[in-house]
Amino acid sequence: QVQLVESGGGSVQTGGSLRLSCRASGTMFRVNEMRWYRQAPGKQREEVASITRTGTSNYTDSVWGRFTISSNNARDTIYLQMNGLKPEDTAIYYCMFDMGISLRTFAWGQGIQVTVSS
Repeated sequence: QVQLVESGGGSVQTGGSLRLSCRASGTMFRVNEMRWYRQAPGKQREEVASITRTGTSNYTDSVWGRFTISSNNARDTIYLQMNGLKPEDTAIYYCMFDMGISLRTFAWGQGIQVTVSS
């Protein structure tokens, strides 16, 4: 069983930066893609950024140019560097690992709070 643990959240003012980390442990299958999601109060969970096993990244429009997703070579840790934070970035952030080939497995972190004040 894979466990994901996020860290690095907190409270910052508008324009500030935070770096989220998500570390995986346990029995790892082949990682296909790793993603960050977020869920703001009263809103649906949305995908923020993704990175494939080959390093191709993608972002939702609202964070393009401000957030950067990356992973280590072992593909057991991902990061989300968040710059130029805005109050609308306030949410609980979740990491997710998409693993496996014939049998897909999706592991989720417990979530971490990011609060941006104006």
